Amino acid sequence: MTISLNEDTAVDARLVALLDQLTLEEKVLVLTGHDFWATWPLPKIGLRRILVSDGPSGVRGEVWDERSPSLNLPSSTALGASWDPAIARRYGNVAAVEARRKGVDVVLGPTINLHRSPLGGRHFECFSEDPILTAKLASAYVTGVQENGVGATPKHYIANDFETDRFTANVVVADRTLRELYLLAFEEAIVDAGAWLVMSSYNSVNGPTVTENELLETPLNSEWGFDGVVISDWTAVRSIESARHSQDLVMPGPAGPWGDTLVAAVLAGEVDEAQVDGKVLRLLGLAARVGALDGFEAAVPLPVVVEDGIRFAREAAIAGAVLVRNDGELPWAAERLTKVAVIGHNAKFARTQGGGSATVLPEHVVTPLDGLIAALPNAEVTYSVGAVVQEGIAEFPLSTIENPVTGEPGARVRFLDAAGVELFSEDRRASALVWFGGDAPIAASSVLEFTTRYTPEESGEVLIGFASVGNGRIFIDGELRHEASAEAVGTDLGAAFLSPPSVTVDLAVEAGVPIDVKIEYDVVPDFLGGALAITVGIEPDLSHPEALIEEAAAAAAAADVVVLVVGTNSKVESEGFDRTSLDLPGRQDELVRAVAAANPRTVVVVNAGSPVLMPWRNDVSAVLLSWFGGQEYGDAVAAILLGESEPGGRLPSTWPVTLEDVPVFDVTPVDGVVRYDEGIHIGYRAWLKAGTEPAYEFGHGLGYTEWTLDDLSLDRLYVAPEENGADTVAVTVGLTNTGDRAGKQVVQVYASRAESAIDRPVRWLVGFAAVHAEAGESVVASILVPARAFADWQDGWHFEPGDFRLEAGTSVSALPLGATVTVR
Repeated sequence: MTISLNEDTAVDARLVALLDQLTLEEKVLVLTGHDFWATWPLPKIGLRRILVSDGPSGVRGEVWDERSPSLNLPSSTALGASWDPAIARRYGNVAAVEARRKGVDVVLGPTINLHRSPLGGRHFECFSEDPILTAKLASAYVTGVQENGVGATPKHYIANDFETDRFTANVVVADRTLRELYLLAFEEAIVDAGAWLVMSSYNSVNGPTVTENELLETPLNSEWGFDGVVISDWTAVRSIESARHSQDLVMPGPAGPWGDTLVAAVLAGEVDEAQVDGKVLRLLGLAARVGALDGFEAAVPLPVVVEDGIRFAREAAIAGAVLVRNDGELPWAAERLTKVAVIGHNAKFARTQGGGSATVLPEHVVTPLDGLIAALPNAEVTYSVGAVVQEGIAEFPLSTIENPVTGEPGARVRFLDAAGVELFSEDRRASALVWFGGDAPIAASSVLEFTTRYTPEESGEVLIGFASVGNGRIFIDGELRHEASAEAVGTDLGAAFLSPPSVTVDLAVEAGVPIDVKIEYDVVPDFLGGALAITVGIEPDLSHPEALIEEAAAAAAAADVVVLVVGTNSKVESEGFDRTSLDLPGRQDELVRAVAAANPRTVVVVNAGSPVLMPWRNDVSAVLLSWFGGQEYGDAVAAILLGESEPGGRLPSTWPVTLEDVPVFDVTPVDGVVRYDEGIHIGYRAWLKAGTEPAYEFGHGLGYTEWTLDDLSLDRLYVAPEENGADTVAVTVGLTNTGDRAGKQVVQVYASRAESAIDRPVRWLVGFAAVHAEAGESVVASILVPARAFADWQDGWHFEPGDFRLEAGTSVSALPLGATVTVR
């Protein structure tokens, strides 16, 4: 077997020499994780552990702990909406600096599965519905991470575009579809950016699970030259069969399906030891790259591209925000505003990231309400909730809880054995707690005890309790008030662990009068391998929705302008489950209609990571899609609304009018199978084929200035894939900023073919460029279109000779410029 490590011969020889020092048992040992987040060290050869960490929108580190906060970057859909590889590369740079601050060697991202359906549960965690846009951004992200010396891990390879039954479902998909869409999205991150790892997914593809699938070898290794480590998604490896394939590292540890079983299989001749050696050499090669192997200089000893991460988080949120409607309302001049009504649950309790394993805990969050108050010191800013969006338990605000032992803000947590003896205790500064690794002796514990002193901010009836799967008891002022068990809905990590059901007790409270809250939770040690999550806090009161809407409408009527923030919650968008609807949760649609009727100068800010239905979209003055905007979200929103910055985003996926209009939306396996029968027609391709008008099309987005696209030129009128030097077409588009302020435009180039013997999309994206210009300035966008953009897959890349049309513009249908190119 050939081992390719992208190192010079001397380094390869040294790695082989280290391999020769290992027993079979030691070789097999390092191929399964030591714990949740790290590999096994082997001091005898100078190998330390390699620490990996989620995630795509921030780096959590080894523990999920508010006492070790992380920079929270905007969601991947916001990054996708930037249409800007330069932003993606900086995003990777910043993530790598954060990783090194936390001692992390490998970032488990980017997530680059395609937006096949808007119902996909992790839509927010992925870039786009288009493979070219995804590939360019993913490649830049990977480059940014690795040029600062940290490994990047494109995931989830492959066709893992749904959450329902993701552990067991089999994706039935044609080779052409795989090659032209799903594999294409990964290819550039491997071939051009040289990713050091790839994560294999849970699902099966055309029969075998991915960890036992030939797709790990072809095209990944044999065609693309991947020389890194294939790391499994957590628990994705199920059997010894995967050891016979190009799966390298099993996570998590220390238990796993390989271990002694793999040793025995090698000794019995059922698995070739050369296959094990190849996996170990890949792991040693990764260790050398990240500086985890004595005698080898890390690929990048110190970060070389460093910038202010907080400032970048704000800039990235602005770059990805998409203004889809503006009826002459924005931007506002701050000095002309005297009274601003800020309305919406998400305006005060903003979602800065989606739910699931990618979640990080930021040191602070700037909400839209915070941002507008800070940006408008001379205006009166009022707030109304309008409609409750939260479902389930929300943690106590830190300012309302006191640790009864230390007197500091927070809570005391203890782990007790069956006799009630304390095994471990810690002081926490939050009441939403997750243990994935760390020092807590979960497996040895019988009870988790959470205690705090809660001081209500308002008088009234509240629902106090906990959210976690299993049995628990609620004590108020020392009295047992309720005991119940919360049953998991499904068995998936996201649904059962990160979005669990609630147990609460109704309680009358008085503002300023503290109460002692104690939760006893019966630990289930084997659940999810010893991980544990619990949130203690308050469930929302949903008893007076009309009064909330009336109050918000009155506040809107009394204001100059309205900022109405609508959005989703953790029960809608999260890892572990797909969506069943695109409707906004709660009564937010009614709220928008009432507020818009009360004040026509209503601007709606959508705080969602993926498409939602907006039946009121033409009844408001402006609509800004702000995604999950990261920890500086509120400052970014304020900067856009007040014209300090221009919204820089364009839609990375199509937004529908109704769910029924969506041409590809089914994410639910039937008899364990998900059929990608739509083939190459997903996203805007499927919309164009169906001829249905969306609410907002792929590539659409407005700015605060005007542009003209002046001309399109090609450096050659043909491509000849077999001719050296004639396998690309350089497209240049001249454009002019005709407005009165600086701005950004995204020039998009699409290909089409009027008549073809091959099933093709109506048109497909082949390249793009984000450009900036001052008022009155003319600039040129340069876009290189490779020959592969005209190819189709037929057991190899096939080129149909003849004419193709290239069109340039600002969205998938706004394409004023065109030229013809011939494939020879």
